[in-house]
Amino acid sequence: MSEFIDFNQSIYPFPAKPALLSSDEKAFYRERIKSLLIEKNAVIVAHYYTDPEIQALAEETGGCVADSLEMARFGSLHPASTLLVAGVRFMGETAKILSPEKNVLMPTLDAQCSLDLGCPEDEFARFCDEHPDRTVVVYANTSAAVKARADWVVTSSIAVELIDHLDSLGEKIIWAPDRHLGRYVQQQTGADILCWDGACIVHDEFKTQSLEKMKALYPEAAVLVHPESPQAIVELADAVGSTSQLIKAAQTLPNPSMIVATDKGIFYKMQQACPDKSLYIAPTAGEGATCRTCAHCPWMAMNGLKAIAEALEGREQQHQIQVSEQLRQKAMLPLNKMLDFAMSLK
Repeated sequence: MSEFIDFNQSIYPFPAKPALLSSDEKAFYRERIKSLLIEKNAVIVAHYYTDPEIQALAEETGGCVADSLEMARFGSLHPASTLLVAGVRFMGETAKILSPEKNVLMPTLDAQCSLDLGCPEDEFARFCDEHPDRTVVVYANTSAAVKARADWVVTSSIAVELIDHLDSLGEKIIWAPDRHLGRYVQQQTGADILCWDGACIVHDEFKTQSLEKMKALYPEAAVLVHPESPQAIVELADAVGSTSQLIKAAQTLPNPSMIVATDKGIFYKMQQACPDKSLYIAPTAGEGATCRTCAHCPWMAMNGLKAIAEALEGREQQHQIQVSEQLRQKAMLPLNKMLDFAMSLK
């Protein structure tokens, strides 16, 4: 069974777009960042959804470009004393939870996530208390406080496997916060899932009719879909998976082109993986609709070169991630369970 709890979430106001930099300014900040990374014994840990110039800089300086699971692994294992996390706030918190001895900086602490914002700590805790017989599984896209209330943390790359494992043990699940991913996992596993009603503002915008028209326009293209997308979009997919899984699918599918239903920041690494293939972003606006995100997270877009340089220059209060030790220890337990389970799948 699968049931959804509706908490009437609002449309979140978008942050202002960063000011555009000139070519000379970009070159200046790239060199400044390279120098600061060495000076501060720092490394950039960037998500696939950040802008291509940030991903390229992370690669060029020995950092990491990955999904949230691999970002967590990389940051905890890298010898650098400072982690510059280019992503959204929950990713910086996760890095600090797993690496408390390290200085964790972000280009801006205002880079939020609609899934995190839509799952407030106090409401979620009350909800869990009302269902004490259920195992609490929360997506990585949540605050440290929500993670601390959970039994497990999970990413989209291992969600089906983990829930299938828990279902085999006879456990009933609370899933939070993404309703689309929760529905997808329930359909794949048949598990008894009670799902919080959250959604990603980017993935929730992909439109079925427009995608069908695009498929007709490019009949040779495979459709790649992140499971945070609506069910009707998932049903049109040739491959469904996390960011890293979709990059792998683009490599392995024989199709000469791909229609991709996830944040278009993924195109940087996907094009590297299959340079001979054409990539198209799935439509986010249907007839009469207005695209709000145009398939790019507005908070991810806040991770600019100037902001990274300012974070590394030592403006601690504006850029440093802090997690109390008590909260860190509670949140570390389900995070470590996730990492151990992920390792067991290899």
